[in-house]
Amino acid sequence: MTQDNSFYGPLADPAGDAGHRDHPPRMGFFTDTSVCIGCKACEVACKEWNAIPEDGIDLLGMSFDNTGMLGASSWRHVAFVEQQRPLGRQDAGLAGLPVGPSSTEGTAEVVADALEVAERGGGDLGTAPVDLGFPSFDLPGAGTGAETRTDFRWLMSSDVCKHCTHAGCLDVCPTGALFRTEFGTVVVQPDICNGCGYCVSGCPYGVIDRRPDDGRAWKCTMCYDRLRDGLEPACAKACPTDSIQFGPLDELRERADQRVAQLHEAGVTEAQLYGRDPDDGVGGDGAFFLLLDDPEVYGFPPDPVVPTRDLKSMWKHAGVAASALLAASAAVFVGGVRR
Repeated sequence: MTQDNSFYGPLADPAGDAGHRDHPPRMGFFTDTSVCIGCKACEVACKEWNAIPEDGIDLLGMSFDNTGMLGASSWRHVAFVEQQRPLGRQDAGLAGLPVGPSSTEGTAEVVADALEVAERGGGDLGTAPVDLGFPSFDLPGAGTGAETRTDFRWLMSSDVCKHCTHAGCLDVCPTGALFRTEFGTVVVQPDICNGCGYCVSGCPYGVIDRRPDDGRAWKCTMCYDRLRDGLEPACAKACPTDSIQFGPLDELRERADQRVAQLHEAGVTEAQLYGRDPDDGVGGDGAFFLLLDDPEVYGFPPDPVVPTRDLKSMWKHAGVAASALLAASAAVFVGGVRR
């Protein structure tokens, strides 16, 4: 370790701290959730390039999101969050459109009314083909009125490993399976991983996970093989709206600051950056986000802290306790001898 703050706090050169010399600039992701359309192209591209096994079609019944969360076989996860309010001062886009109610509080009422007149009270749902009314020249929802509409907005965000400046998973790995690359990213070597699971509990974001079939840990590598060939990661390459932006981390931070200022000027005052600050509990993230609501809404911890931040004080307190125990033991021994 070359820095006094190698376990926490700002660190200008994580790759240099890990022993890399004459290395490229630190690379990272900037995810602008304000332009994410939830297409999941990043999820598909990640799986295809990295040969990640499919993790089943799990229809959660909570949203259009069938992935649910990051995992050993989901290195990218697009979250869908629906809220009953428009985006800042912008028009939600519903005025004058013949659309029905969104899947908010009114959904349960609409479904309940429909089930009352459905055959068998809806007990046959999912057991027979459904007539979707296609082809048709009628506009979708043409039979509903403006009184059934609600203001809402979608919050969509493509989540990924944060490639922290101070990575808890890297700090606690006993085998060296996790390592810091010359690009400042954190990568797992599955052929060295022994499946101990320390990295799972060491990640403040709950990103890293083990596959149930072999117990080894897996997560995003930021397409390390592509980076070494001068290519951008597959997810950023596939993103059609440039919601996922890749490049030198310093440049991305400047670009993010400009984007937030632009949104604030447009009236979207809730826009904020998450993981951009080098003074946070992990020293800043290599993959950071522009959010349109509080981090908890997206499933992010509001104040992530690398577990090893308190390692120095823990050893200090352990030393004091051990010294006190030795002193007490010596006192008892000396007292016994005197008797």
